[in-house]
Amino acid sequence: MNIIIFGPPGAGKGTQAERLQDLYNLKHLSTGDMLRSEVSSCSELGLKLKSIMDAGQLVSDDIMIELIGNCVSQPDCENGFILDGFPRTIPQAQALDDMLGHMARKIDHVLVLEVDENALIDRIRNRAKETGGARSDDNEEVLKKRLGEYRAKTAPVLPYFEGKGLLRKIDGMMPIEKVSAKIESILNIEPPKKH
Repeated sequence: MNIIIFGPPGAGKGTQAERLQDLYNLKHLSTGDMLRSEVSSCSELGLKLKSIMDAGQLVSDDIMIELIGNCVSQPDCENGFILDGFPRTIPQAQALDDMLGHMARKIDHVLVLEVDENALIDRIRNRAKETGGARSDDNEEVLKKRLGEYRAKTAPVLPYFEGKGLLRKIDGMMPIEKVSAKIESILNIEPPKKH
């Protein structure tokens, strides 16, 4: 089972992806983690990525697809994977479909955690008060900028998956357990038995 999880920053994507990873023995693939891991491996691709990132440039779609292809062909993705942070554009979504097609794989579910942006901003304000601003991402202005980027760049990809009948919207404002239960009812499969 291969899943893509979408949602604005603070929607709980990471939390839900970790739960799905544990429950269904899937591999959570966060693009940021994948990039860092490849760079630290000092592979040929890692060295290429390092020079691109050190120059402050964006990693091209071709290289991202190659990186994801390398990751999903590993044994730890045999049961499936959860993509978080990719694709961000329609050409990336099409390239992902093509690459998976060559591997005789496909995306099975696209989950979107929908949230009230004002409530997210309040959540950040409260967390910053509680922690004294200890977390670097407890910043209202940064969050507003990231929400704007999500709306402008990532949200336009959703109709692509909706057209394929894969998109499922989930109220991300529900308590974590209810969001998890809703996702499990959408996936509609029994978790594998733990040995």
